[in-house]
Amino acid sequence: MQALREHHPTPALLKAAGLARSTFYYQLTVLDAGDRHAPLKTKIQALYESHKGRYGYRRITAAIRQAGQTVNHKTVQRLMGQLKLKSLVRAKKYRAWRGEVGRIAKNLMNREFCAQKPNQKWVTDVTEFNVLGQKLYLSPIMDLYNAEIVAYEMNTRPVFELVSRMLKKALAKLSDRDKPMLHSDQGWQYQMPAYRRLLDQNGLTQSMSRRANCYDNAAMESFFGTLKSEFFRLNKFESIEELKAGIKQYIHYYNHKRIKLKLNGLSPVMYRTQPTRP
Repeated sequence: MQALREHHPTPALLKAAGLARSTFYYQLTVLDAGDRHAPLKTKIQALYESHKGRYGYRRITAAIRQAGQTVNHKTVQRLMGQLKLKSLVRAKKYRAWRGEVGRIAKNLMNREFCAQKPNQKWVTDVTEFNVLGQKLYLSPIMDLYNAEIVAYEMNTRPVFELVSRMLKKALAKLSDRDKPMLHSDQGWQYQMPAYRRLLDQNGLTQSMSRRANCYDNAAMESFFGTLKSEFFRLNKFESIEELKAGIKQYIHYYNHKRIKLKLNGLSPVMYRTQPTRP
């Protein structure tokens, strides 16, 4: 690129190469200084910016290894310190949850948040966002095999259609032989006869958390924590529509690009579609 700059404008070259301006100029600086880690630092900087500051040194290391380069995590941690790159994500905390008094399904999940194959165990819940005094509700379903968001729905009101439409989207993706367990809290939506009827008609087994125990649905709570710390709290939104578009974009990123260390450094979709599963 440095040689081509004599004949072409730098912005056009950066766009063609898919390279951030800051990464390019940083590389020029370290090359002039004779830094032996310059190529590795460039990769680290590019990955950090590509994932918008969401990756810490562990995921950066996994991403570099996935690309075929052997690297020690301590080296990556040290170089990120030199580059003053730090994950922007804040630590996640669980919040106490107050459920409904009634319970119409047993806690069959029993905190066993592992599945041996896709569409064996699903979890769901509803979370709330607030933008300039307006609220948005998100209702997703997650597959515990690979933590993939199978389906989701958003609405400005916590109405039953929020959950029923999401469930119908998820059911449409099942084959005739798939009959997953679907775990939730004791929210009123999941106690509705229409919701339970949808489950029965499609052969799904209903499971519910114990009252006032968020840890019984920890997998879904963890996703909400990740979504809010990596996306919602790092951005400012001028409208509910802007937030909705951002959530849609983030969930696609989460499913297809964001690697998980528990999935051998693969994204949920990459893990599900790999030729040979571990």
